[in-house]
Amino acid sequence: MKKTNNVLDAIHFRRTVNQNSFTSEEVSREDILTILEAANAAPTHKRTQPWRYVIFRKEGLERLGTELARIYRSITPAEKYTEATEQNMAKKATMSNVAIAIVVNYTGDVPEWEELAATACSVENLWLAAHSLNIGGYWATPGLINHLGGFLNLEENQKCIGIFYLGHHNADAREPVRTPIEDKLRWEE
Repeated sequence: MKKTNNVLDAIHFRRTVNQNSFTSEEVSREDILTILEAANAAPTHKRTQPWRYVIFRKEGLERLGTELARIYRSITPAEKYTEATEQNMAKKATMSNVAIAIVVNYTGDVPEWEELAATACSVENLWLAAHSLNIGGYWATPGLINHLGGFLNLEENQKCIGIFYLGHHNADAREPVRTPIEDKLRWEE
């Protein structure tokens, strides 16, 4: 008989949950802090702890949506611009209960890739913690994030690497879709 392991279950059954499955139920500040405490427990070489998060809620989501739409309008060539896409950029932020800008803080103490990897580990912890609280979400990486530095008041050594959208949801659980691990291994014994 196989034992139940909550950690392994969370790893295997965590899924992307998009805004179209989010409900209007508020994600509490307490739950957000619980999720971010888990994110803060990520491994980090030389304890640089390079992850930084900017949390948008309530009116903050409106400001984020307005900024994303403004960036889209300002950087998109006329031949690729559509008003519908501009409106969708603004709408994405406000369809969530919470949007969290994911920022890597490059310290110079270790190679940049290590700080990027540590930040990605932090985001996985965030995702698993949200899943454990029945809060859905996903990590969005639109090209617009490369233009959010001023809006987020980032320092020269910081870079936004995505926005994590969170919300209570009504999505059905889904089985994992992965090819077998055996296809990705080479044993040297």
